[in-house]
Amino acid sequence: MSKFIIEPSARIKRLPPYLFGKLNAFKYAKRQAGVDIIDLGMGNPMDPTPEIVVEKLAQAARDIRNQRYSTVQGVFNLRREMARKYEAKWNVSLDPETEILATIGSKEGFSHTCLALLGPGDTAVVGDPAFPIHVYAVALAGGNVISVPLGADQAFLDRIASVCENLYPKPKLMILNYPHNPSAITVEPAFFDEVVKLAKRFGIIVIHDFAYGETCFDGYKAPSFLSAKGAKDVGVEFTTLSKPYNMAGWRVGFCAGNKEIVNALLTVKGYYDYGIFQAIQIASIVAMRHGNKAIKEQAEKYQTRRDLVCDGLDKIGWQTERPRASMFVWTKVPEEHLRGMSTLDYALDLMENAEVAVAPGRAFGENGENYLRIALVENEQRLRQALKQIDRFVHSKPKRRTRSIKR
Repeated sequence: MSKFIIEPSARIKRLPPYLFGKLNAFKYAKRQAGVDIIDLGMGNPMDPTPEIVVEKLAQAARDIRNQRYSTVQGVFNLRREMARKYEAKWNVSLDPETEILATIGSKEGFSHTCLALLGPGDTAVVGDPAFPIHVYAVALAGGNVISVPLGADQAFLDRIASVCENLYPKPKLMILNYPHNPSAITVEPAFFDEVVKLAKRFGIIVIHDFAYGETCFDGYKAPSFLSAKGAKDVGVEFTTLSKPYNMAGWRVGFCAGNKEIVNALLTVKGYYDYGIFQAIQIASIVAMRHGNKAIKEQAEKYQTRRDLVCDGLDKIGWQTERPRASMFVWTKVPEEHLRGMSTLDYALDLMENAEVAVAPGRAFGENGENYLRIALVENEQRLRQALKQIDRFVHSKPKRRTRSIKR
């Protein structure tokens, strides 16, 4: 009898290697062995959701009306609340009926938007380094990715323009993300004015990931792509409640902007899901209505942690620019510290010998090599301990480290 073989689809085979899988497996093994790994590798908030939001969830969950299927696009009051937020924070007018859609976290919404817009032969332009889903979602949709070195200036947009001028057929999609993950690069409002001009010049759709738009420091205010004149003509923006309200596990995000794109996403989601649990949507309305103070306080926490980490990394000898936003520090490791290793091996080495987990820059693209991303998710005491352990590791005598690591 011949062996029964199950073959994954071509779209699965086209996916690039998921380097975080190796790190997560190693971290799990260490923790199973009783090792206290200080996890600074994932942007997974450890601070609590505001109590008023949790209480509303508990109350709403008991209401039998909220225990049924909800609406795919999100309840109207939730979408209206996000429209009010855009008006108040970024001076952007949005129709909650046609220009806003609630998603099961921004990652789900982004992925299904790629599925709605892209197919075999279509191309998306993405900055390198990039948050992995900005590449993987395109591949899963059957499209191709053109990576260009990341920037936040006209030179970056000129690189995208060059791709549009020289590639046939021209790219269909431009994926942007500011404040950026992993590099924490930020932009000023004028940047998006130029993005809209470029999009209209080449007929290229824009998707902007604005996940860290409310996590800003030192008085900086991250601009919304939709605040640029004509932005709604060419694209959409994704926001999330995960970071500003510490609601990562709640999975509440939004797609806002061009109504044709919003409708295309709604069509795809109509085949895939029944929307977010309605009690969570009701609690999310409360978060947006009463959470401005919590957002400010959380950003202040991240700013304090940023300063602590950047000061510590400076003393260690790593090259770090103090970010104006996001919940990450992006740091360049000197060659003498890497000792010939890739950042993936170095991150594994840190976990093995310093008991600290960080994200290797190479996992975000070729231009991320030599960098590490450090998430500001732990409290100050744990961050100080992590820095102490990293410092001890960096300045210890070289060892044959990575060969001893089982992968």
